[in-house]
Amino acid sequence: MRIPVNDLKRHDAPLAGQLAAAVNRVLSSGWYILGPEVEAFEEEFARYCGAAHAIGVGNGTDALELALRALGIGPVAEVATVANAGMYGTTAILRAGATPLYVDVDERSMTMSPAALRAGVSSATAAVIVTHLYGQMAEMEELLAVAGRADIPVIEDAAQAHGAERAGRKAGSWGALGCFSFYPTKNLGAAGDGGAVVTSDATLARKVRALRQYGWTDRFRSTVAGGRNSRLDEVQAAVLRVKLPHLDGWNARRREIAGIYERALIGSGIALPPTGLEACPTHLYVIRLQKRDCIRSALRAAGIGTDVHYPVPDHRQESMRGVAFRQTALPVTEACADEVLTLPYFPEMTDGEVEEIAELLRSLQLV
Repeated sequence: MRIPVNDLKRHDAPLAGQLAAAVNRVLSSGWYILGPEVEAFEEEFARYCGAAHAIGVGNGTDALELALRALGIGPVAEVATVANAGMYGTTAILRAGATPLYVDVDERSMTMSPAALRAGVSSATAAVIVTHLYGQMAEMEELLAVAGRADIPVIEDAAQAHGAERAGRKAGSWGALGCFSFYPTKNLGAAGDGGAVVTSDATLARKVRALRQYGWTDRFRSTVAGGRNSRLDEVQAAVLRVKLPHLDGWNARRREIAGIYERALIGSGIALPPTGLEACPTHLYVIRLQKRDCIRSALRAAGIGTDVHYPVPDHRQESMRGVAFRQTALPVTEACADEVLTLPYFPEMTDGEVEEIAELLRSLQLV
């Protein structure tokens, strides 16, 4: 694609020397797992998120699963989540032995609807996973109030929301635990897989640290049930330490790009994401339109990359056949799956590229 959805070559090129030096530092040390780079990154990332603790793990899905296990969530428990976020939350819930309860989303933000959560929770609901979809912060005040009245802990799926804020608080610092992915295309991306759990609860932090390494609380002594091997390695931690100081600047540029899209597309009949300093999505710029597949084909013919995040809601996935869960109405979730389209959105895009995409979209929308 002439203008791809994301371009890691453009993104990482200015940091090539620093990234190479960081990797070489690890290789020279001879320490590759849970060493000084991971420890330093955990301290830096916790501070950045406004949390007391960060625990590096293998990937974002593991982060969600270990967060559930740290809360004692297992078989028979029901976990409220959304069905429009790519199966990540659902996968973690099922791996923990629990059952998903799907909650519909808000029409504009496409994040969990507080009213739908209020209507859906029951005595069987043991936890809530709130996804900050596309880097758009969910309505945390209202969702926490609903969960709090039922005494249900909230886990934030902040895998797409590194550095996103609401009311001056960063994603990951609102719930009992916040879970992040460092997949390379994320706003804070590693050179491979990686993830983290953040929390200000010391007891939960100790449990997650044990769970990421066989349930060990001392070397070769497994005392916490449900442990696994899920460790952020030293190379990835070193790469993330180079990138973390640039995250706010990258997010600021994404917001500028979102503003260009909005000014160019407003009034076009295309449903745009919420914008504004806090409302703006920080990870993906996702629009909704009726003629998605036709417009996507035309953009592809013009050399413009797009994607669909996500085309099949979790409850409709083939792998969910035979999985028992409480059925709920999800009209907004299902409508979004047929209409969402992800446009190119990365900090190194030029204003001209954004304007070209928007102009072509407007012309295609009129056809």
